[in-house]
Amino acid sequence: MALFNKIIATALPILPRWFVRPFANPYVAGETFEEAKYHIRALNEKGFKTTIDILGEHVESKEEARKITQAYCDLYASIEAEKLDCNVSIKPTHIGLSISLAETMANVHLIANAAKNTDNFLRLDMENSPYTDATFELLDHCKSIHAQTGIVLQAYLHRSMDDVHRLSASDFNVRICKGIYQESEQIAYQSETEISEHFFSLVQAVIKKSGYCAIATHDLTLVSKIESWVAENNIPKDQFEFQVLYGVPMEGRLESLAKKGYTVRIYVPFGSAWFDYSVRRLKENPKIISYVLKNFFKGK
Repeated sequence: MALFNKIIATALPILPRWFVRPFANPYVAGETFEEAKYHIRALNEKGFKTTIDILGEHVESKEEARKITQAYCDLYASIEAEKLDCNVSIKPTHIGLSISLAETMANVHLIANAAKNTDNFLRLDMENSPYTDATFELLDHCKSIHAQTGIVLQAYLHRSMDDVHRLSASDFNVRICKGIYQESEQIAYQSETEISEHFFSLVQAVIKKSGYCAIATHDLTLVSKIESWVAENNIPKDQFEFQVLYGVPMEGRLESLAKKGYTVRIYVPFGSAWFDYSVRRLKENPKIISYVLKNFFKGK
């Protein structure tokens, strides 16, 4: 069965979208906010906080970047109207960073104001290394408008510890993740062991420098290591949170963390660009394929 799952996962990019859709459903909360809000509310009722993301990246026109920008501004208003425990994460290339920094700066200015007007949080996701420094420029601009703005640092990049030191000059909120892009060994760690060790060191550094740390990983061993460290060092529970992607199996660990009083936040993606995102998730976790097929034939 494992081999069958792997073969299907490899073939997914060339299969029809209608075929992939049932396998994508566990990872994507719908194509519209109207669909996604029900999943978010259900997570809130279970005690989880959420962050929402409109799927997509690398828009090719200013018109499309501005359309996505308006969608994010509207999203803040919708979250407030629905009284959801949810903040917002955006990919800079989704609002124009692969077009120009100036275009993105104008767009993120509007989004930061929307976050401020609704007293909500804004997270700037980090993409591959050509955009790292520009994303920090966007962060500085957003924070000049709205203090509740945070960034993401990737544990596989050598530079990330230096970035922690730079950010610690003021109040800062950082999500630490491992990183998903292919980067050269000149700038990035290549082994899982090195990346995990750097991840742990980054979490420790952010907390020791009085930053707020969003610990974003599905690595259960790493979660256990961090949980032990925060308990042994009496780290206040309001200085960090655990984050995971919507739909990724965690063997009951999220419920366990929440019962212990830790903040757990689920990253909930939605949107019409669900196909490529779902293919990535299914390649990472091919077991979901047999699970979906089993339920399908059971239903029949």
